[in-house]
Formats: sequence, structure tokens, C-alpha cells
Amino acid sequence: MDGLVLAGLGLGYLLGAIPFGLILTRLAGLGDVRAIGSGNIGATNVLRTGRKGLAAATLLGDALKGTAAVLVAERLWGADAAMAAGLGAFLGHLFPVWLGFRGGKGVATFIGVLLGLYPLGVVAFAAVWLGLAALLRYSSAAALAASAATPLLLLVLGHGRLAALFCGLGLLLWWKHAPNIRRLIDGTEGRIGQKG
Repeated sequence: MDGLVLAGLGLGYLLGAIPFGLILTRLAGLGDVRAIGSGNIGATNVLRTGRKGLAAATLLGDALKGTAAVLVAERLWGADAAMAAGLGAFLGHLFPVWLGFRGGKGVATFIGVLLGLYPLGVVAFAAVWLGLAALLRYSSAAALAASAATPLLLLVLGHGRLAALFCGLGLLLWWKHAPNIRRLIDGTEGRIGQKG
């Protein structure tokens, strides 16, 4: 593998592995977010603390670390390194070395990487997510569908390499959402706005 591509992958991983949910909840004096709810470090679990601002900040941080990885790598080392950085950021978020490789589920970072590599794709992702979230009231199902639609859109638009990358990211995202998928099948997944 090309040295610059490896550099992009490494940079992406280091940025992606920053656990914003854990850092922000600890700074707010709320302890370890992994001790509540799903035990996840992402924005959805941070929201279970009752602090919407912290959840929003976590979502933003988890997205923008993916965007930053892509943009910095592209400026320093070129387009191939930028794609590698996007992959690295996603892997870093899912499997951060300093948290025993137990990270988030990847939706925000997926969006952030997409923003860095193909900004118009975020509009399509958001349209699918918002439409299905409004229709079904399941955030997880909307995110899964939007992540599946992304590589298809990229392929149709002639961006084969990006489509392959986001197909891989999407498969990992679906794998991390296996518990949500089981609950969707069982009819026990929580709906948007549902209490308790």
C-alpha cells in the first residue's frame, strides 16, 4: 500500500477514535456514558443523560472528525489518502484503541466522511433519513436505509470508487446495528419520541 495512503488511514483512525460522547459527558460531570442505556459512546446514548445539548455536540463532533480527516488528508496527500482517511476515521470511531476497541455505531461519522468526500451525498442521505423517520418513526431503520442508499446513489452518479468505500462502511454500520435490527424484526425497537 502506498505510504501516503497509509498516512491518511492512520490520521483518519486517530481522529475517528476521539470519543466525543465520553469526553463531553465526563467534562459535564455526568460520569461514564458507557454505564447507562446501551453502553454506547454515540449521541443517541448521550441523549439518555437528558442533556440534549451534549447529545447535539456529540453528534457534531462525531461527524466533523470524519470530515476533518478527509479534508486534512486530501490537502496533505491527495485524493487516495483522503478516501483512506475516511475509512480510517470510520474504523477509529467503531473500534477506538483507547476504549478496548468498543466504540460507536458510526452513523454520524459515516455522514461526516460523506460530507468530506461528496457533500451532495449528505443531502440525499438526509432526505432518505428524514422521509423514513417521519414515515416509520424508527431512527435506526431510517439510518440503515440511508446508509444503503448512499453507495447506490454514488454508483448511479458514476463514482464507483466512492460507492465501493461507502458500501464497505455501510456493511460495517449494519453489523454494528445488529441489535437494532433484531429489535426491529421483533417489534421492540423504540420509536422516535417514545418515552421509556
